[in-house]
Amino acid sequence: MRKVTIAITLLAAGIVAAGCSTAIKESAGLALGAKGSVTPLQGAISEDASLLSAYDNFELGAFSGDMNGKVPAELFNLLPEAFMNAVLDRKLPVGGSKTLVARGKVLHYEDSSTVGMALGPVEFVVARVEFVDKSSGSVLGVANCVGRTTARVNLGVAKKAQGLARAIVKWIDARYPSEGRSED
Repeated sequence: MRKVTIAITLLAAGIVAAGCSTAIKESAGLALGAKGSVTPLQGAISEDASLLSAYDNFELGAFSGDMNGKVPAELFNLLPEAFMNAVLDRKLPVGGSKTLVARGKVLHYEDSSTVGMALGPVEFVVARVEFVDKSSGSVLGVANCVGRTTARVNLGVAKKAQGLARAIVKWIDARYPSEGRSED
């Protein structure tokens, strides 16, 4: 009987601990939002914090889908505001005359499925992004940018747009010096 009581107690403690870790993960997801990661492919691959020092404006250019219409149009509508929010969060300059434009193509878009929800919610969007000097048209770098969500509170197109914007700005942020950032 004692072994059964200990086993039931340990099982109950495990269930409570799992519930607490899920609650902590969801709370962190709510506070932090979607995540972005970037993989440089060509051009400015190294994170040289002086590469973009001449730029005093960052814009989001045209983005399109490369999935035969399976990317929701809402993603493209939400991405510009999410990009500007990410630029301002990193205190990058806006409104200047020397502009770097990020433009790209969505290569993959994934909503969470029933199986994914059972194992943990995972949604993501992958885009190939070119970072282009606006005046000359020359491409400074190309990267794959991924926006992903892993918490139930972060599901949906808006959060994937937020994650993708964060990934795009992460590439810029790593190549922009701290001296040129806004103070406010």
